[in-house]
Amino acid sequence: MAMIRDNRWAAVAAGLIGAAGVGLAAAASHAGGEALLRPASTICLAHAPALLALSLAGERLRLSGLGALGMTLGTALFAGDLVARHFAGTGLFPMAAPTGGMTLIASWLLLAVGAAMSRRS
Repeated sequence: MAMIRDNRWAAVAAGLIGAAGVGLAAAASHAGGEALLRPASTICLAHAPALLALSLAGERLRLSGLGALGMTLGTALFAGDLVARHFAGTGLFPMAAPTGGMTLIASWLLLAVGAAMSRRS
């Protein structure tokens, strides 16, 4: 539980997910992966800055660690499934992308709830 409260790991995840997003954008542009790689890139590049912000927010924002964890897992599932479909011809497992998408939505809602709660003293 201490790892979730110490959000430095989210900065590492942000860097890795951001790098993956740039790489996927390049692959989509140069390797013909528009249909699957472009959306995977977009998801990565949208959530990497959010993860970086959550790592900087630390305990000032309630539930930020859980939100960051959900965003990391959701991004990995959603983008990972699209990448697997492109390169391997099959997804990670049935409903992986929708599960990742729902995890991302839940994580954003969790952050909204955390932000609406009173700050810790």
